[in-house]
Amino acid sequence: MSSQSTSKAIIDLPDEEEVARFLAADPEFFARHPQLLGQIRLPHDNGGGTVSLVERQLDVLRARNNKLEQRLRELVGVARSNHELSDKVHRLSLELIGADGLIQIIDRLELALREDLGAHESVVVLFHEPSAIVQAADTRFVRRVERSCDSLKPFTTFIEQGRPRCGRARDAQLDFLFPEHAEEIGSVALVPLGPQARVGMLAIASHDPDRFHPGMSTDFLERIGDLIGVAVAARGG
Repeated sequence: MSSQSTSKAIIDLPDEEEVARFLAADPEFFARHPQLLGQIRLPHDNGGGTVSLVERQLDVLRARNNKLEQRLRELVGVARSNHELSDKVHRLSLELIGADGLIQIIDRLELALREDLGAHESVVVLFHEPSAIVQAADTRFVRRVERSCDSLKPFTTFIEQGRPRCGRARDAQLDFLFPEHAEEIGSVALVPLGPQARVGMLAIASHDPDRFHPGMSTDFLERIGDLIGVAVAARGG
């Protein structure tokens, strides 16, 4: 073959994209040409030697299978965690239903948050109107404030939206909720009690800045807020 013919043959060869499109459009190609599978050699992933196309396909399938197994384990873990959390919320519901009066509701709520839900830093803020007579004394876990109190201004957007909010809290919010150790709080879950926080709000805090974050699901927090709101409102909170 002349150099001109050799040059023309090289020019006429398809490029890599054309070969890739051809093989993608004809997945049965290697089934019709099995002898090629043993001839094609590919660099090994670890950089040592070469492997056949079949071996590389097996490696790819193993890696894909490992990823699927890992994803399945994660989903099973999430499902198990949700099931356990659902049981805890159910027990809390029974405790609140069986509570005799507001004081017992607060006591049982604090116990459930600490022992069942692992909330070692939490506070319930109950709202009342200026005309309401409030005789109960504030504690570290529960306090009562007028709905129009200036201390609630940092929470205006949260109260208006009426949805749980997770993440870093503003300094003014932390100073109000956890005045004794605001600097130690890394993240907070704010939960409205009742529609538009009609009854008040629950704050659950953690020293871990990533424990409560904006991307986490708040379904269970919303259910807990609804339960507490109904229980408190029904007993004159």
